[in-house]
Amino acid sequence: MFTGLVEDVGEVKALKTSSAGGRLSVKTSLKDIKLGDSVAVNGVCLTVVKIVKDELLFDLSLETLKRSNLGMLSAGDPVNLERALKVGDRLGGHILLGHVDFTSRITYFKSKGDHYELKVYVPDNWLVYFVEKGSVGLDGISLTVNYVERNTISLNIIPHTYENTNLKYKKEGDYVNVEVDVIGKYVVSYLRKIKGKSLERLFEEFF
Repeated sequence: MFTGLVEDVGEVKALKTSSAGGRLSVKTSLKDIKLGDSVAVNGVCLTVVKIVKDELLFDLSLETLKRSNLGMLSAGDPVNLERALKVGDRLGGHILLGHVDFTSRITYFKSKGDHYELKVYVPDNWLVYFVEKGSVGLDGISLTVNYVERNTISLNIIPHTYENTNLKYKKEGDYVNVEVDVIGKYVVSYLRKIKGKSLERLFEEFF
């Protein structure tokens, strides 16, 4: 589990893909990482399979390449990194599983004084998971949705977030990984399952 508080902006050293998946190498200043650890890379939960000095190597499944923007990376690209949450640590952002739901493009990204306004397109089938002042993970960054308008979510980016994540290098048209609020996913799934069922029928199923 992760919190969406980026610990380091790493640098992609290499990405090799094949019909079976891929392998990603990332240079980082993060310490205290060992083989088998979980690290969120642009919000994708990956397992460290090899460590070479200051480089972490990860295997990528076909599903990961399909669902995320990791397959779009090139050497030199910046990526957000976060180590898995330890039991007892503060949950400073919100609960993120590192399971990306979809990728989407940035439709608007402008400075508003010291802050920035970021807008991201949301497909129709995912709109139900977004609410005003709710949480969303973008490239592994925990952010608050200012408002939802048609197929767009608008977010405010504070200077600290801009300077300490890969958003500093993003522009309109770029793609970001999106992870919706997991609590909202369970609520929507439950409501869809009980649609049209009577209260008596629900008690029979659950009790």
